[in-house]
Amino acid sequence: MGRKSSFKEEYIQLAENYALLGATDDEMADFFGVSKQTLNKWKKDYPEFLDSLKKGKSIADANVASRLYNRAIGYDCKATKFATAEGKITDSKEYIEHYPPDTTAAIFWLKNRQPEKWRDKKELDANVNLGDELESLTDEQLKSIIDGKEEK
Repeated sequence: MGRKSSFKEEYIQLAENYALLGATDDEMADFFGVSKQTLNKWKKDYPEFLDSLKKGKSIADANVASRLYNRAIGYDCKATKFATAEGKITDSKEYIEHYPPDTTAAIFWLKNRQPEKWRDKKELDANVNLGDELESLTDEQLKSIIDGKEEK
């Protein structure tokens, strides 16, 4: 029998909250003062702990995806301008700030959502049948091709 686990019930909600902030497993282990192996053991031994981590990470990822999408297509948001005199705010005015679509965000989104259509690197079939062409060459021509001195 091993020693008693240092896991506490309140870690379930703490894990979800910290995952919402974008914490990695390494950061999570540091936060709880345990090794990554212990954190992984807690995930296996306490399913509700694992569920809380998944929930927090899922919500955080969805929020980031939403913001990235908005950057990609452009958006409007409320903003406030302040007027100051002698270091004091004298007036404020609300207005709508427009953020145009961001090309980099759009490219990033598309490359990750539809990599087969948008990735930079295209797969090419490198299988070339050289059999017929090579058979018509003389031994000297083959040797010069291999040596990098192709004759014309």
